Amino acid sequence: MKKNLTTYLYSTVGVAAMFFLLIAVFVITSLFKQRLDLTADKVFTLAQGTKAILNKLDTPIQIRFYYSENLSSMPVFLKNHAKRIEDLLSEYQKYGKGNIEIKKFDPQPLSDAEDSANLDGVEGQMLQTGEKMYLGLAINCLDTKVAIGYLNPERERLLEYDITRAVSQVIRPEKPTIGVMSALQIFGEMNPMAMQMGRMSRSEPWVFISELKRDFNVKQVEMTVDRIDDDIKVLLVVYPRDITEKTEYALDQFVLRGGKMIAFLDPLSILDSRNQANNPMQRNMNSGASLDKLLKTWGIEFDKSKVVADMTFLTQINRQGRPERMPTVLSLTRESADTNDVATSQITSLLLPFAGSFSGTPAEGLKKTVLLKTSTDSQLVEKMMAEFSGEQVIKDFSPSGKEMALAVRLTGKFKTAFPEGKPKEKVEDKDKDKEKDSKPEKDEAALKESKTDGVVVLIGDADMLHDQFCGEVMNFLGQRIFQPRGDNLNLVQSLIEQMGGDSNLIAIRSRNSMTRPFSVVKKMEADAQARWQSKLKDLEKKLQDTQTKLNEMQSKKEGNQRVILSKEQMDAIAKFRQDQADINKELKVVQKNLRRDIDSLEVKLKWVNIAFMPFMVTLSGIALAIFKRKRTAAK
Repeated sequence: MKKNLTTYLYSTVGVAAMFFLLIAVFVITSLFKQRLDLTADKVFTLAQGTKAILNKLDTPIQIRFYYSENLSSMPVFLKNHAKRIEDLLSEYQKYGKGNIEIKKFDPQPLSDAEDSANLDGVEGQMLQTGEKMYLGLAINCLDTKVAIGYLNPERERLLEYDITRAVSQVIRPEKPTIGVMSALQIFGEMNPMAMQMGRMSRSEPWVFISELKRDFNVKQVEMTVDRIDDDIKVLLVVYPRDITEKTEYALDQFVLRGGKMIAFLDPLSILDSRNQANNPMQRNMNSGASLDKLLKTWGIEFDKSKVVADMTFLTQINRQGRPERMPTVLSLTRESADTNDVATSQITSLLLPFAGSFSGTPAEGLKKTVLLKTSTDSQLVEKMMAEFSGEQVIKDFSPSGKEMALAVRLTGKFKTAFPEGKPKEKVEDKDKDKEKDSKPEKDEAALKESKTDGVVVLIGDADMLHDQFCGEVMNFLGQRIFQPRGDNLNLVQSLIEQMGGDSNLIAIRSRNSMTRPFSVVKKMEADAQARWQSKLKDLEKKLQDTQTKLNEMQSKKEGNQRVILSKEQMDAIAKFRQDQADINKELKVVQKNLRRDIDSLEVKLKWVNIAFMPFMVTLSGIALAIFKRKRTAAK
């Protein structure tokens, strides 16, 4: 009895001691916040670009997080999203080295917190219950403030990028200067009729120029320049038709000294003013724009004689009142974009007419990232045939079986395409009426290689920037109102925002989604679909062959006999019907086997989750108990 009491007391004291010990450990460890990210893609770890920007902080900033935490009608998915935001903000505070202050507010109706949210530009979102829900933040540094009015859960993959970009904007509040160079009249053109009447009249610039002017200082750069101004941070080169070596040298040096460039090249521009609508052959031969010398040095190839045709992303257009399928006018979807890159992760639809593709292996020191690509059901076609009947392109279509790059990003150390320095310009001497080399000018020393990593984005279409492919321009009470269509304009703005801000923003990739697709099942379904499509194609071919054979038999008859089916025709029809029935049976077998494989996989996973894991835990417990018992018996 005494031994049992002693054992009981010792056990109680031991449990109590362990309890207080655990509380002490919890209190001590709670003072030191350290997270361990065990996810495969490091979803909860800040990107190196974000850490680099936070390490440069030398002025305190305040982040005010507005969240309707106590709203009873708040959906569960928004609560989970808000929790992830809080966790992410704590990481920012950790790496901010004391320069980041986080303040959390719960904007109740008619409260001071709600007034503060409205003043900060954080907007309340109306729920189905009629209540307002706040989920946004404002970042303040000295006199500069940037607000993210609503942290949309649909942009969860871009959450870190959005916050880091806002931090970067309050640190450097000045608008970046964007240069735009083009052989097209994207800034508007003079009206010849008005000029003849003695009036100066200019057509409206392309809408994307007007949209860029809202967020950036936009400067027009002539196609004849021999140097890009130092204040230009990002340069857009749109359809550089007939670019001279002198101007190409200016682009070369701009990239080498740290400038960022986005080049919209094009094998066939329908907006080229040199095109002649009454002579399609001349139109195709004239169009085309590239940066041949620079691309060759960078290890990239762009064929101006061919455009991309894609049966997966073809566009249905109206031509002369009739619908027509055009595989050379690409309607790209999310499947064509790099969803892990910030600039293209939110792309859902793009329209690219008569685009070209990029190939080749980047030069040493450069890394190539494919931002947009075709499907494997694509090929290159001669641009002379591209604008003719889309049905003819489809008829002669032969898929390459590989994806082609429509837009790429090059990053790394660029080398000059002009190792001998600035090219000498040929000028006309009016007095002697002959060409001679101009005298060398005293220019700054030509750079041979970039000192820091540079960035160049190449896109295989320029027409995508025009109003008719970006959206619709409407006139409302004398004002031009633009209604976007697709993501053409969003892509350009995203690229400029990414490249025009802190260079570390480019290194921040979009997060992987918290949800994981059942990739094994999807692969099984895709394989079965491919087999099914093959069977359908065989059936269509047999149908076509049978119809051709029937027509041949019918054409050999005389006029009064053509309504009567011969024995050969009847046998051919019967054989076709039998083939059709056999193929339908095979299709059903394919679908049945697919369903069986999926059900089998599902059952296996259920057994693993429901029985196998608990069984392993139980087995481990039994093994541990046996081991302890043997060890105790040995003593």
